[in-house]
Amino acid sequence: MEEKIIINFQATGFCPVRDIIARLGDKWTILILTTLKVNGKLRFGEIQHSIGDVSQRMLTVTLRSLEADGIIRREVYPQVPPRVEYELTELGNSLFPHLKALVDWATESLDCIMTNRKKFKR
Repeated sequence: MEEKIIINFQATGFCPVRDIIARLGDKWTILILTTLKVNGKLRFGEIQHSIGDVSQRMLTVTLRSLEADGIIRREVYPQVPPRVEYELTELGNSLFPHLKALVDWATESLDCIMTNRKKFKR
């Protein structure tokens, strides 16, 4: 009989799974990363237009967080007015196949999930 291996996800100390999933699991991150993967380098306004309902503040906060993690790169061009572009880094590109699988699953499962939610309503 195989011995069970139990992974401890207790909230004491630093938990890398909680930390990374919290960053990726917010409302905007996967949409931003998918937009950058599909379109390549984009300016702030182009990202905002692509997503549609993200506020300027939330887009700024999310882009800064992704930049701090090294998942995207922000490049400022010294011109007037300043031009800033964002793109995935090598780390961001290595993450994308995993995100794509999740996005594909969500798209394929949407009808089933919505049907289940309707049945579950109390």
